[in-house]
Amino acid sequence: MKFDTAAIQKIAEVLQTEAKARGNTFRLVLDHAESGRRLALEIFPEMKMGKDHGTLISVYTSSSQLQLHYCTGYVISASLGEVIFVAENHGRVSGLIIEKEAGCSLFANVDASVLSGDFTTLAPEVMLSGIALSVTEGILPKARKHTRKKKASAKKPAARKRAR
Repeated sequence: MKFDTAAIQKIAEVLQTEAKARGNTFRLVLDHAESGRRLALEIFPEMKMGKDHGTLISVYTSSSQLQLHYCTGYVISASLGEVIFVAENHGRVSGLIIEKEAGCSLFANVDASVLSGDFTTLAPEVMLSGIALSVTEGILPKARKHTRKKKASAKKPAARKRAR
């Protein structure tokens, strides 16, 4: 997925803010007066990180700094007023969720298999990340359809007959 000017504009619209270009960086500042939250979102569409190049997403708040390296895509939810930035590496998914109310959440190194299937089989803490990132499954590189293993049946396997 490309982070070109049109994509950045769509992201800014959903987050109800303005994107300012500074060289190869786009900066969006979100303020939510009711909650007192404020954050700055910076998108670096092409940045050298170690030996490779990729997209870097940075979030700055008054109490934290979060980064998502090698962002491979994003999902916009206009109805929720949020953007989910996602990175996938060898079946592990990380997602950085930015809300128009200047909220943010990070789910890192989540097993891609928890993005689909029966969420009720998961512990509540794991279920939360699976549900939050499940909308990104379709944009993951080489979108994989993971399913969790079903619980073993209480029935005993049939005994095999010995060949004589």
